[in-house]
Amino acid sequence: MALLLLLGVHFVAHHFIAAGGLRDFNQVMAYLSNPIIIALELGFLVSVTIHALLGVRSILFDLGLDARWEKNVTWALTALGALTLAYGVWLLYTILQTGSALAMWTR
Repeated sequence: MALLLLLGVHFVAHHFIAAGGLRDFNQVMAYLSNPIIIALELGFLVSVTIHALLGVRSILFDLGLDARWEKNVTWALTALGALTLAYGVWLLYTILQTGSALAMWTR
């Protein structure tokens, strides 16, 4: 349910409110200057990552992957999820660092 809520907020904020359906760099920086938006975007990233990796895990075992691989597959997907989240957080931080949105955080 949280994923649907965050997806709705994401689509409305990024594609329905912005002129032409997309934001330019300055609009993105203004959007990300709100800490609540940053929390929502990070929540969306976490939700989508978990949902996607649990889906891949389910598909692998539904297609007949032997149960003895369950522990290894779970650890591999957990590691992939951690790397994905780390990259997403790093990317968000880098975007904020290049613009003025981070200025309010460093004061």
